[in-house]
Amino acid sequence: MNKKNKLLFGNRNYKFMILGLIFIAVGFILMSGGGSDDPNVFNEEIYNFRRIRLAPMLVVTGFIIEVYAILTKPN
Repeated sequence: MNKKNKLLFGNRNYKFMILGLIFIAVGFILMSGGGSDDPNVFNEEIYNFRRIRLAPMLVVTGFIIEVYAILTKPN
């Protein structure tokens, strides 16, 4: 049996999957932090643009890229 080992997805699909994972990882990294060491002191930094708007948009964009990578036909 001389069957060539064929991957499930094409090279282009895997590149998009890696790109989506990078978007998701960067989004979660940007979302972290902003807490306070003292529980009696409230830190307003938790509500800045980076944590509330930018990071979730990156994560959602990463998931959309992942869905696209999975549904695209391999070449």
